Amino acid sequence: MDIQWNTDGTISIDPPKRPKKLTGTRFASVLGMNRWNTPFQIWCDITKAVIVPFEDTKYTLAGKAIEPKQIEYMRESYGMDNLVDPTQEFGKDYFSKTYGNFFDHEVLGGMWDSLLKDEDGNVEGVLEFKTTSRPQDWLNDDGEVEPPEYYALQAALYAYLLDCDYVVMVVTFLTDKDYEHPEEFVPNAENTQPYEFNVSERYPNFEEEYVKPALAWWDRHIETGNSPEFDEKKDADYLKLLRNVSLNPNSDIDALLKELRDCQKRIDVAEATVKEDAKRVKVIKEQLKKYALENIGEEDTLTIEGSGVTCKLTRTVAVKVNEDAMRDDGIFDKYAEETESTRFNVKFEK
Repeated sequence: MDIQWNTDGTISIDPPKRPKKLTGTRFASVLGMNRWNTPFQIWCDITKAVIVPFEDTKYTLAGKAIEPKQIEYMRESYGMDNLVDPTQEFGKDYFSKTYGNFFDHEVLGGMWDSLLKDEDGNVEGVLEFKTTSRPQDWLNDDGEVEPPEYYALQAALYAYLLDCDYVVMVVTFLTDKDYEHPEEFVPNAENTQPYEFNVSERYPNFEEEYVKPALAWWDRHIETGNSPEFDEKKDADYLKLLRNVSLNPNSDIDALLKELRDCQKRIDVAEATVKEDAKRVKVIKEQLKKYALENIGEEDTLTIEGSGVTCKLTRTVAVKVNEDAMRDDGIFDKYAEETESTRFNVKFEK
């Protein structure tokens, strides 16, 4: 991928032919309303300029294990018999059928957790389920459940795309023990609480104030391939990956030199702590090699092993060209070829 580093703190790439959707989890971020992600990071994700491999954590694994329990809890405790989950809607292997997108929109997409439907199959409401170990993010000053804005906007977007107004956010508060054994977790009124709202009331101008700005962001950054402005601190991990692909000569040289110096300092400190051990290792290797040379006899190899260590001496015979003899015979220049090499030296000030 060709990357152009611009002087205004942005980068440009060729517009992606098949960008990822602007899903509910990315929606608030592109509007600058998610403290965990920046618009630049979301741009990298959507355009695939940076592909961060997904790895499950104890938090994501707990969420996956507990969400079906949350859905069943809402069915039983709140009489939501008409609650439909993705398996009921798309089948058991729904992800491979939907490719992680439940909506028919050119730009906006995502995956809802469950829906309330009437007898005719019309969507009456959207339910989004979350698990957290941070109740402070979900409780207002009065100690009442109120979802963070970026989660509420995710659910509101799905309701908007489904042309319904009613949203229920269900949060389950987990302890460290729950993360260790999520399969044993049982939702109840103390650890699991719903929060409901109407999009028309919480966001009376949802399309004008949120959807249209998000689509404008898409046109400005995804359609053109021109990124939002990046932040050296907040976007450091993404910038590091990008700089492994393309170096910006206008700003990256100083940053790389500083990083090189910092890395070398840490290496020097680590090496100093094992300096005596390194010397001893060298002496031991020399002694073992001497022993192996004395005992290899006529064999091609000799192996010494024990305590989880294997040392192997291998005898090889190589043919070496006698350059002096070739010069004496006057044929060296006839077969000699000129080669070019470079040497790169790094020196650190004391």
